[in-house]
Amino acid sequence: MFRWGQTLCIALNRHISSVDSICVTQLQKNFSSCTIMANKFKLPARYGAGEKSVWVEYIQLAAEYKPAVNLGQGFPDYHAPDHVLKALSKAALSENPLANQYTRGFGHPKLVQSIGKLYSPLISRDLDPQNEILITVGAYEALYSAILGYVDEGDEVIVIEPFFDCYDFMIKCAGGVPRFIPLKQKKTSGTITSADWVLDEKELAGLFNSKTKMIIVNTPHNPLGKVFTMEELTFIANLCKKHNVLCLSDEVYEWMVYEPKKHIRMATLPDMWERTITVGSAGKTFSVTGWKIGWAYANPKLMRNLQVVHQNCVYTCCTPIQEAISEALEYELARRDTSDYYMKSLAREIQPKRDFLIKALTENGFNPTIPEAGYFVVADWTKLADKIDLSKESDQYKDYRFTKKFAKEVGVLTIPPSAFYSKEHKHLGENYARFCFIKKDENLALTEKLLKEWNNKKSKS
Repeated sequence: MFRWGQTLCIALNRHISSVDSICVTQLQKNFSSCTIMANKFKLPARYGAGEKSVWVEYIQLAAEYKPAVNLGQGFPDYHAPDHVLKALSKAALSENPLANQYTRGFGHPKLVQSIGKLYSPLISRDLDPQNEILITVGAYEALYSAILGYVDEGDEVIVIEPFFDCYDFMIKCAGGVPRFIPLKQKKTSGTITSADWVLDEKELAGLFNSKTKMIIVNTPHNPLGKVFTMEELTFIANLCKKHNVLCLSDEVYEWMVYEPKKHIRMATLPDMWERTITVGSAGKTFSVTGWKIGWAYANPKLMRNLQVVHQNCVYTCCTPIQEAISEALEYELARRDTSDYYMKSLAREIQPKRDFLIKALTENGFNPTIPEAGYFVVADWTKLADKIDLSKESDQYKDYRFTKKFAKEVGVLTIPPSAFYSKEHKHLGENYARFCFIKKDENLALTEKLLKEWNNKKSKS
């Protein structure tokens, strides 16, 4: 019996070995074929390794853990002005069938006219709606068209940190080389404002060279809320003129500046109209981020490159939404000299929200930077380090570990600011979390309640 079983096993093993040999050969062929395909169809190098963005990661985090309050992404959780929403309904239901068809590629005629009327007195020149304004799919595409339209292989672009994370990607996608310079705190204790975050002038001047094509200036700044001063902008402008460099001025938070600060437009500085591309946003202007309409304005020679990128990318933008934004702008322009003018009242509306959140954060262990503009607060959380166990969070950077644990434990979702720094400077953002305060008052009140409950619980344990 034993010998018969042994013989059977040997026979089976020989058969299996033969089958295995065939399978291995086939697997090797398949693997080789897959490797060839993978090499040919891999993600183009200009997209890096296809890294997941902080937005994708934290939207997933919110979906998984369902925090009570989402102060992560920058958008309101309440309605836009009533006349803005009605304008879209009116546009979509227009008796004119062309209202829902393609419109002019570089911008709906009515909208570029309205934007011209909006900005002409602000920059002290008559904007030519046909040649100096481009309507884009959000400010995002305006940035894309400007960067892809001017940055060539090996060109250097100066980026001020922290920065809107798409800048870095777009520069690299164009074949350019980002050169980073961080804003540095000149004050680290007591009451800190965004004005306490400054550029090192010597360091900035040292980045300009013959390869420098562009500098991106985000004022008012996201996420710090810094409003660059005339002195700071003049210093940057003089470097641009000295080295023949373009300035891409991202001014999407232009209407959210808290008194007594004033927004200064780079294009209005001496001799800067000839080298400045300014970006604006309907989403930020009217609190309708989902409408995804933005714009750029610049002199016609500069605008040409953006138009080429735009016409070969998206070609045109949504007609009824452009019509609605034009209607909304005309409504506001008619009351431009009144206190109800939305571009003036918006900052007054959200400043109490800012002050409420600053107070709640300060009373519960954070050290926030008080923003001069925008709707974000960057807050230092390091005084809470002994109250929150980050050991089970596996992320490389501390702010990722903190914000994830904070969302799970406290129920408040925030964003890690190291996402807005280059790899070599990510450590500068690790001690902070970014909160968005353009939210319903009841959600800000809930945030305060959750912070107090968590803080009190941790203080007793």
